[in-house]
Amino acid sequence: MQDEQMANPGGKPPARPLDPIDRDILRLLRTDGRASIRSVAEQVHVSRANAYARINRLLDDGVIRGFSARVDQERAGQGASAYITLKIVQNSWRTVREQLGMLPGAAHIALVSGDFDVLLLVHTEDNRSLRELVLTRIQAIPEVLSTRTLLVFEETDLDPEV
Repeated sequence: MQDEQMANPGGKPPARPLDPIDRDILRLLRTDGRASIRSVAEQVHVSRANAYARINRLLDDGVIRGFSARVDQERAGQGASAYITLKIVQNSWRTVREQLGMLPGAAHIALVSGDFDVLLLVHTEDNRSLRELVLTRIQAIPEVLSTRTLLVFEETDLDPEV
C-alpha cells in the first residue's frame, strides 16, 4: 500500500487516455455545462446509459472537476482584473497557496517557473480595491518576497476545446 501511495501521492486515480467520444463529451460540457444527458447522448451518438456512465467515470476519475458558469467579471461588478506575479520564500508554496486562496477575488493560482514563483489572477471592484488587495493583503503574507501587478485591459474567453 505504501508503494502505491508513493507512486500516486495525490491519491487521484491514474490518468486514462480519453477516446474520441470522451473528448466530444468534454467539449460539449465545456460549452454547455447544463446540457442534459439526453442531449449529450444524441450529439455524440451513444445511448443515454452510455453517456451517463461516461460522464460519471470522467467525474470519478477527476477529469471533470465540477460544473461552473463563465462569468463576465465587469458585468458582475468586478471591473478591475490583474495578474499578480509573486516571488516567495523557497518551499513555502503550500502555505502561500492556502493564504492566496482565501483572498477575495482570487480566481486562479499557479506555481510556475521562471523569473517569479507564483502567478495569481484576481478580479476586484475597481483599481482602488486592487491596490488595497496587493498592498495590504498580499504583501502582508510573510512568505511573499515581492510582487508585480499586470493590469488586464481586455480579455477574451477562448472557445472551449479538449
